[in-house]
Amino acid sequence: MSSSQPANLSIEAAQQTLEAFTCAEIQSVNPIKNPDQICAALKVLVQNSEYQMLGICADSLDAAWNALEQYLQKLGYNITLDRNAVEAIEGSVYLKFNGRSQSYYVSPYTEKYRGVLVSCQSTDDTGVNGTYGHFPLDLFI
Repeated sequence: MSSSQPANLSIEAAQQTLEAFTCAEIQSVNPIKNPDQICAALKVLVQNSEYQMLGICADSLDAAWNALEQYLQKLGYNITLDRNAVEAIEGSVYLKFNGRSQSYYVSPYTEKYRGVLVSCQSTDDTGVNGTYGHFPLDLFI
């Protein structure tokens, strides 16, 4: 993972920036006005946690894979995803990625939410622990 932290953004400021997305009652993620600020805040929290888990809620498996690839690249992961490693599912899906084991799985998803959840995990009390999102599937485009 990348170690460069966006300039002048503290962990507290990053968490405050992302607060509007946390546990928001949304069905579909609308375009956001400040995507660069959201991306920078998310990167700060990722860089200050030991590992992350991403959960992608999408209308199709292809859309979920595309979002996962974009997020992982922008968050500093160097991993090649094998789209054939999971069962093909028609319709809406939930694709989960575990950053610690770099594994993933997919399951059918019938809920109304769409977007990406990012869960930052740390065993150290000084590290970031928290779940943020739903972020737009195309946040990092």
